Amino acid sequence: MRRMDSHHFREALRAGRPLVLDGGLATQLEAQGADLSDRLWSARLLVEAPDQIVAAHLAFYRAGAQVATTASYQATFEGFAARGLDHDAAADLLCRSVELADRARVMALDEGIAGPLFVAASIGPYGAMLADGSEYRGGYGRTVAELADFHRERFRVLAGTGADVLAVETIPEVEEARAVTALLGELPGTAAWISFSCADGGHLRGGTPIEEAVLAIKDAPGVVATGVNCTAPEHVDELITRIRSVSSLPIAVYPNSGEGWDAAARRWAGATAGRVDGEAAARWRSAGAQLIGGCCRVSPSQVGAIGRALAIVADG
Repeated sequence: MRRMDSHHFREALRAGRPLVLDGGLATQLEAQGADLSDRLWSARLLVEAPDQIVAAHLAFYRAGAQVATTASYQATFEGFAARGLDHDAAADLLCRSVELADRARVMALDEGIAGPLFVAASIGPYGAMLADGSEYRGGYGRTVAELADFHRERFRVLAGTGADVLAVETIPEVEEARAVTALLGELPGTAAWISFSCADGGHLRGGTPIEEAVLAIKDAPGVVATGVNCTAPEHVDELITRIRSVSSLPIAVYPNSGEGWDAAARRWAGATAGRVDGEAAARWRSAGAQLIGGCCRVSPSQVGAIGRALAIVADG
């Protein structure tokens, strides 16, 4: 497997055409029958059922996604250590997450799916390791330096893989954003998008205005895009407008279904609000987003609708 070379991904962004992101990897894994009732969530399948992960990535590529996001969101050295896995074993599993997505990419291209296709190595927030819903609240009580120390080795390992870009996702507070941009400065040549988890149309989960968060990272080395994910879809239009007011970076939006995460029951609950579909994707594209897909509870069929709508917008 090749090591990270972000050239082609950067070129795709500079071309200005929309890129279709995938949807909820865990959602598709559950649809395939996988049991994710575990603190490691989809990362557990890196050990127990890697072929299931390949199949899930391939389902999104077949639906029209151009970017597969790896099963490493909740994969941390601390989480694996709690399962008795040492540093080297954990690093191997992080690399495996990229290898599995790359395997699905090769299969998709062999099937005749048009490229280019990309692999984004997912890096979830500190709160994802806690597995208590903290990524939807923020306020960890950790300094920027402490958060950088937590993320550093995972950044180093994933930046050394064949991923095209790091997807630093679901960031709920500005301190963590500052920590991860500092790490990018330690890894020259690495490309990353940084996406925030937002509570409403103007604020991160931790309360920081989205404009302040974007300004904190927009000029950092290696940041090639910014945006929002795992945010209710009805907030996305306003968030795009606010991000565009302070940054010219490409904007990524991949909201969840609008349900809320019940950390105690480990399930999504409540009614959906807003929609993740072709109509919404076309609207977000017109508002200024370039990377568009879905997060939790967004299926391959919805990603397919997004891809079809964006193709019409691009051709029109």
